[in-house]
Amino acid sequence: MSNTNYFAAVIGAGPAGLFAARELASQGVRVAIFNRDIKPGGLAEYGIYPEKHSMKEGLRKQFRQTLEMENIDYYGNVSIGTNGDLTLDDIRALGFDAVLVSAGAQGTKWLGLPGEDLEGVYHAKDVVYFYNKLPPFSQKTFRFGKRCAIIGAGNVMVDLARHLINVQKVEEVTAVVRRGPAEVNFTKEEMKHLISYLDLQEFELELDRVRPALAEINQNRVIGQHRILESIAKADPKTENATFNFDFLASPTAMYGENGLLTKLEVEDNILIEKDGKISAKGTGVKRTLDVDTVIFAIGDKVDDAFGLPTQWNEFVKNTEPRFPIEGVSYESAVEGIFVGGWSRKASEGLVGYARRDGTNAGKAVLQYLQTKQLGEASMEAIAERVNSLPKPIIMKDDIKRLEAVEDEEAQKRGVEEYKFASNEEMLQAMGLIETA
Repeated sequence: MSNTNYFAAVIGAGPAGLFAARELASQGVRVAIFNRDIKPGGLAEYGIYPEKHSMKEGLRKQFRQTLEMENIDYYGNVSIGTNGDLTLDDIRALGFDAVLVSAGAQGTKWLGLPGEDLEGVYHAKDVVYFYNKLPPFSQKTFRFGKRCAIIGAGNVMVDLARHLINVQKVEEVTAVVRRGPAEVNFTKEEMKHLISYLDLQEFELELDRVRPALAEINQNRVIGQHRILESIAKADPKTENATFNFDFLASPTAMYGENGLLTKLEVEDNILIEKDGKISAKGTGVKRTLDVDTVIFAIGDKVDDAFGLPTQWNEFVKNTEPRFPIEGVSYESAVEGIFVGGWSRKASEGLVGYARRDGTNAGKAVLQYLQTKQLGEASMEAIAERVNSLPKPIIMKDDIKRLEAVEDEEAQKRGVEEYKFASNEEMLQAMGLIETA
């Protein structure tokens, strides 16, 4: 099938969007990628722990190959949404034959608890973006005290704890976990970077504390114990004077503070219930407080309610009877001709490998849809004219190459493996798009 004359818009340049664009472009579709950030890469650039240089560079190489395809155009520093530079209706008005939304889950998921507005209470996404130098998060001020609690038990929790201990030099990090030790959701490979800070004596006491609740569902404490401790054999050496602990079967209920500053986290003790093979937590009504300076919620993400697509349960509404399913999955939004992929389809689902597969499949769904359509009226010239009429610098593919060259040169000067500019202004100056102050 030749799709040489079709034109598709891809909103978002993370792994899902870039692999979707590659799938479309490889079949002859002309693709315009719109990206909120200056740099492409999304969570592959700004969500992976900073020290994982080889993983990041391997992904960047694939992304460069995608952007080098002649029938892919890149427009960075352009936000799409009700409050963005362009609305979704603006994009559709440009005449694209299809639109694929792969902008991730840009909304912030909160629980609506008392005290969420206190200084010292944050969402994991903001902190991850901060230490990965994504503007404007990289320029925000965070209050990381001596004692920090992280709500959650996944890979993001592990990354946050590593940063707090190794970079922010906190003294104590506690992972507050709604369920039991057997339900943690991090990998052995991730935990090896943190396990040397686990207070083993406190860990044994914590397992003893929750033993009765585990016994109620016939779960042996050894299951969770092994899952958490299996990374000890390959543990990174302990370099800081800090401790890491778990607080199992606990759900946050409120934060308290003085003069606007967080001082305590209130949690409710849970029991475990097993039904139809699934384990869930149920509150007991028994509450207690932890003395903390910082609380970070690592509880997943949701899509942006102001993007311009209907939402439900933290996700964009999808067509439950898709015309073009791939592997039994619907990539079609509730709006004709608009597709969703990656975390825009299923918020916080999987890592980069998942995003790649989901983006590719989303591209395949769009290709099937294009076979049913007459050509639209989109043109490269009209799109470029509309985007370049915005009152701000627009980033093109050649600009990205210049930025990468400058940052590589700066890394060599400083004798570091990687260097990133931490503000949009610095990046724009490096690309020669604005004058140096």
